Amino acid sequence: QVHLVESGGGLVQPGGSLRLSCAASGSILSINAMGWYRQAPGKQRELVASITGGGSSKYADSVKGRFTISRVNAKKTVYLQMNSLKPEDTAVYYCKADQVLTAYGVGNNYWGQGTQVTVSS
Repeated sequence: QVHLVESGGGLVQPGGSLRLSCAASGSILSINAMGWYRQAPGKQRELVASITGGGSSKYADSVKGRFTISRVNAKKTVYLQMNSLKPEDTAVYYCKADQVLTAYGVGNNYWGQGTQVTVSS
């Protein structure tokens, strides 16, 4: 079984910072791509940031310069450092893993349970 366990969400004031973490567990041999998505009430889910096994990262325009995605490959863990947070960053943040290699083959579209981030004064 492949599980993504997230932590780090919570309530923060505008301008503050949070760091989200997502750890993949199970009989995983390797993971190529991991990323963070978010979904605010009444809005569609959007990609926030992604990172490949080669270290190539991408960011949504709305978070570029404020958020940083990083990865500890040995522990199959991905982080999202969130700085200069704004109220519009309020959303449920989801971790995603793609091209996950297990004994059963390669799978895609593994999702975490989501963690709430609320930015409010």
